[in-house]
Amino acid sequence: MHRAGEDLERELLILARHQELGTPRDVRAGAALDRSAYVLLSRLEAQGPMSIPEFVDAFGLAASTFTRQTSALLGQGLVERTLDPDGGTARKFRITDAGRARLAARRDVIIDGLSSVLADWPAERLERFIEDLRRFNTDIERLTGRPWPRTGPARETD
Repeated sequence: MHRAGEDLERELLILARHQELGTPRDVRAGAALDRSAYVLLSRLEAQGPMSIPEFVDAFGLAASTFTRQTSALLGQGLVERTLDPDGGTARKFRITDAGRARLAARRDVIIDGLSSVLADWPAERLERFIEDLRRFNTDIERLTGRPWPRTGPARETD
């Protein structure tokens, strides 16, 4: 099992490197989303409004990380502060229409890139790969206690 762990670690390292190389150059110019913005907006889209403590619980990172990231997203108009829709006292962050549009545009680029890589894969192999990757991720989530919502984009009522 240790050897499998070594092989997997190497492949995940290489995959992460491919993701970095696939980040568009216009991220630095502010036209595209960087990785952290993409992840945060994706989570807000999937789960709905979240407070800083909820981000901390969901990701296991320091509150200062999310304060910095949400401030940047607020400044770009990609999220907005809102009252807790459940009646709590904490302010929450909600994705804006501009945030949804930027997220969708970035997601389309990623999906197009993945589609190019997977174009020659037989359907059954692709389905097996997706299922294995889903299981891998859900096993990590089970061990860390930090599940990712997979029910699709959250629907908010204004």
